[in-house]
Amino acid sequence: MSSSDSDALVLSDDPLHPANLIPELCRNFYQLGWVTGTGGGIGIRVGDKVYIAPSGVQKERILPVHIFVLPYPQAAPSPHTDRVFLRRPSLNLKESACTPLFWNAFELREAGSCIHTHSQNAVMATLLWQGKEFTISHQEMIKGVRVGGVARALSYLDTLVVPIIENTPNKEDLKDSMAEAMKEYPNAAGVLVRRHGAYVWGSDWEKGKTQAECLDYLFEIGVKMRQAGITTVVSS
Repeated sequence: MSSSDSDALVLSDDPLHPANLIPELCRNFYQLGWVTGTGGGIGIRVGDKVYIAPSGVQKERILPVHIFVLPYPQAAPSPHTDRVFLRRPSLNLKESACTPLFWNAFELREAGSCIHTHSQNAVMATLLWQGKEFTISHQEMIKGVRVGGVARALSYLDTLVVPIIENTPNKEDLKDSMAEAMKEYPNAAGVLVRRHGAYVWGSDWEKGKTQAECLDYLFEIGVKMRQAGITTVVSS
């Protein structure tokens, strides 16, 4: 594929094109404190293409020409090693280190987007919940979260459960433990990584964004409740 052909994959006047959405969303997430210090990221899958932000860059300054495009699906062991690309930026950039973890959401949940945040609310939740689950109930914002991240919306009366996995020195090494947690908790819309952040997905970019916002709210209110000595799960 020629340079002009590959650039056509990310240059569009449509504001809803993934290559335009990713920079816009990263600027929004930066303002929320989710992707500061070059951390965090997002991947969007549309049909047979996956659009992924670059790694190790100022997320609030990403441009459409910085976006990587990969075909979907890919034969093993790609995208975990020997990744196949439809487009690489002309600048010397590296695709997000989250790529194998985004793929977990695409393959295991048929998600259309996956968001990785370094939210302090998520990190604090993993510190105050020492076990393998974050749990909270009877909060209105639970209704903004879907079963498995892609099915029906949860009820106010449902107990939200988000699995917590342990961090690793290298982000790519979280792939297997994240996949195991997703299989063990098929109703979860995200996975928390202790002392690190969260991965949240949705059937498209809008639902992924909505659920990331709702879960972050719930992590924050849950942390505040625990610090105030208030139980987060109401007995039925």
